[in-house]
Amino acid sequence: MKRQIIALGGGGFSMEPDNLALDRYILSQSEKNKPRVCFIPTASGDNPDYIRRFYEAFHQLPCKPSHMSLFEPDFKDLRTFVLEQDILYVGGGSTRNMLVLWREWELDNILAEAYRNGVILA
Repeated sequence: MKRQIIALGGGGFSMEPDNLALDRYILSQSEKNKPRVCFIPTASGDNPDYIRRFYEAFHQLPCKPSHMSLFEPDFKDLRTFVLEQDILYVGGGSTRNMLVLWREWELDNILAEAYRNGVILA
């Protein structure tokens, strides 16, 4: 099983909305024609503008975009929701605050399981 972490230091939809080459690359790493890509904007405090920009970009690309909020959860079971994704795209912001929330929700362990199951992490 292919396992992959794509480390980013900026760029992509959040910084270059007219140049989605990096986002296309991330999608191309999936073996699916229309991968399920979930944006995790925890580090930005689920900034609504950041989430809007994600959808504006990814609705142009061959994928099924969604986002996951820990501030206003709309999933029944976090583990199931995460493991159903093909790509998890983590947004930037306060890494420290993000990790505190992830640990509280046990998302850190769920993400490790997703990685072991072949979900691409970006």
